Amino acid sequence: MARVKSLRLLILFFGVFSITSLAQEADQKLRIIVFGAHPDDAQYKAGGTAAKWIKAGHKVKLVSVTNGDIGHWQSAGGPLAQRRLAEVKKADAIIGASTEVLDIHDGELMPSLENRQKIIRLIREWRADIVIGHRPWDYHPDHRYVGVLLQDAAFMVAVPFICPDVPPLKKNPLFLYSSDGFQKPYPFKPDIAVSVDDVFDQKLTAIHEMPSQHYEGGANGSEEHVKSVPPASDEPGRKNWLRQRWERRQGGEADRFRETLIKRYGQEKGTAVKFAEAFEICEYGRQPSEAEIRVLFPFFD
Repeated sequence: MARVKSLRLLILFFGVFSITSLAQEADQKLRIIVFGAHPDDAQYKAGGTAAKWIKAGHKVKLVSVTNGDIGHWQSAGGPLAQRRLAEVKKADAIIGASTEVLDIHDGELMPSLENRQKIIRLIREWRADIVIGHRPWDYHPDHRYVGVLLQDAAFMVAVPFICPDVPPLKKNPLFLYSSDGFQKPYPFKPDIAVSVDDVFDQKLTAIHEMPSQHYEGGANGSEEHVKSVPPASDEPGRKNWLRQRWERRQGGEADRFRETLIKRYGQEKGTAVKFAEAFEICEYGRQPSEAEIRVLFPFFD
């Protein structure tokens, strides 16, 4: 009986210790870094969730791994790279996030040792608790290689003798993939879905500040596309045009991932969500418990 009682006390102690540790972690400010291949990807994929973290007092950095210098049908090179940098700075200021754009040519990103070390340093310098990026299978090689580079960094960020000029992280962050529609080698798995209803207008206002990519169509734009969009002089018309497209896009995310929304928010609230962003847990980084997910994503009931 004494041994049973001791075992029960031990279980109780570690249970209380675990809950206390989570409570202490919840009081600390989270640090999140989101990687996109181009100056718009991080904002498109995670801008709403970033805004929610920031409203809760946490820190978010949005990184473009290339400078986007061929991402337009009518211009390219240094002037386009500077234009897109200015666009994401305006967008990120509205979200409340920090901005960084790496000086790597659009369309030329490779999963090299040099680039792996750049990613390791960025994650360490930000002291990230959460890292988000593309899955390593995608229509665009830059997107794919961002995913590969994040996977390659997932263990190394805590290894002290690689990139020793930047202190290693004490624990591996949670690595997440942003959503996509690709099916091979396997479809996106929505482990986490976040309602962005309350920040949808804020995200839309931020996206409005990147006209090269939607009003002008980006790399796949054309004169016909530009003519189909309300002119810059008609700002309300432009914003309405943008809203219609993003309501379909984010509404589609909510419908696709309804089951996960209900799991996270409960039946009533999950069913009512209009707009969502979703993420898949990468098996290479931290594997959080359900309790840890609710600390890292303090949006769920």
